[in-house]
Amino acid sequence: MHVTRTPALVATLLVSIAHAATAQQIQTYRPFGDLRSQAAEQQGWLEKRMNTVLPALMKKHGVEMWVVPMREYNEDPVFSSMVSPTTFAARRRTIYVFYDACVTRRCTNPIEKLALGGTSQGGVFTAVRSTKAPSGPAGGKQQAQAELWGDEQWKVLKGVIEERNPKSINIDVSTTFAFSDGLSAGELEGMSKALGAKWTSKFKRVDGLALDFIGTRLPEETTRYRDLQRVVWGIIDTAFSNVVITPGVTRTDDVVWYMRQKVNDLGLGTWFHPSVEVQRKGATDAQLGENPIIQKGDVLHCDFGITALRLNTDTQHMAYVLKDDENEIPVGLRSALANSNKVQDIVMAEIRVGRTGNEILKSAKAKMKEAEIDGTVYTHPIGMHGHGAGPLIGLWDYQDGVPGRGDAKVIPSMWFSIELQASTAVAEWGGQVVRSAQEEDAVIDANGKIDWALQRQTQFHIVRPKQ
Repeated sequence: MHVTRTPALVATLLVSIAHAATAQQIQTYRPFGDLRSQAAEQQGWLEKRMNTVLPALMKKHGVEMWVVPMREYNEDPVFSSMVSPTTFAARRRTIYVFYDACVTRRCTNPIEKLALGGTSQGGVFTAVRSTKAPSGPAGGKQQAQAELWGDEQWKVLKGVIEERNPKSINIDVSTTFAFSDGLSAGELEGMSKALGAKWTSKFKRVDGLALDFIGTRLPEETTRYRDLQRVVWGIIDTAFSNVVITPGVTRTDDVVWYMRQKVNDLGLGTWFHPSVEVQRKGATDAQLGENPIIQKGDVLHCDFGITALRLNTDTQHMAYVLKDDENEIPVGLRSALANSNKVQDIVMAEIRVGRTGNEILKSAKAKMKEAEIDGTVYTHPIGMHGHGAGPLIGLWDYQDGVPGRGDAKVIPSMWFSIELQASTAVAEWGGQVVRSAQEEDAVIDANGKIDWALQRQTQFHIVRPKQ
């Protein structure tokens, strides 16, 4: 039926929606506060990172000037690590310039942080505007100066460089790390043409600067990260219970979508679609199919992560669905989980500041062999990105080391997702091998000490019969 919406009807609908939104807002639980308070918290982190972390890393890597150009919707991977929480994309073209005169000579001057295009990001940068008057108002507001545009930005950049006369200019070009390869071909071409041979000859590539800047976390962020872990554990614990699962009825996709919906209802995000898998006595993966109905006696596994405050989690837990005649989990399955816990202990002990991912992997695999544990290690950094900046400690299909990306070194104040699995023959299942795949986030503090972000799973989540 077609309904003609008169102006009066539209007004009534808008009022109804507003009242409904207000009522919903009152009932909505937000574990990290409203967006405004989250933004204020993140802005504080940004200012501290730019004033403490960045200068230290530029000195560590001997970078005198760092130039980071990008265009809207083709941002450098470092972008989200150096802008306010209210900034979602580069403005037309944005060129960030960082200059530390004290890298090449003895002085105490603070580093310069310039934004050629875009805003000051809440006072973090000195924003450079055009000398041209604007053609008209924007959104009813008259700006005093026009924004830098096109070749004018490259000319301003050249002037900034000439005035400071750096001995070298770091650019984000890398054949190894995506996080250090944010300078697009078009931007490199335009910048090189504008600057000329004198300055392009001073370009250098320091993979570690962008990598370490993205990967370094603050103590304040770590405190919040523990809160994120509590939310993750709570959602998984409910998903792997009889609140969500009815054996013989519930499919794995039902659990997956419960998790996705719960994340959305809490006002959070996620960086990947969750997964729930089943292992069953006497059944192969092929026989179970992609979306099996969960049955009593099944071993369940999930891979789940949330995003809040621009931070990401990554967690894998195990669960068991009790049979009618069971009051506890079979001993063989508990041993399988214990074996993956042992691998966690090994990997955590091997992660030390200054070691490469490949060195850690090699040592951990040797310790696993001594302990007669059949397993694989595929641990990765985490933080501003789910698969974060820093050294890879194996990939599930590369257990002899990861060339390039596994050669990066662990640094202080870095987070890792300790991801791995142990395969164990279970007597109660007739010797069938059960994979206990676990993933838990860990944090390294400024002194190099590593610990779990919250805790780790040492017991199965249990789906009990409904009473």
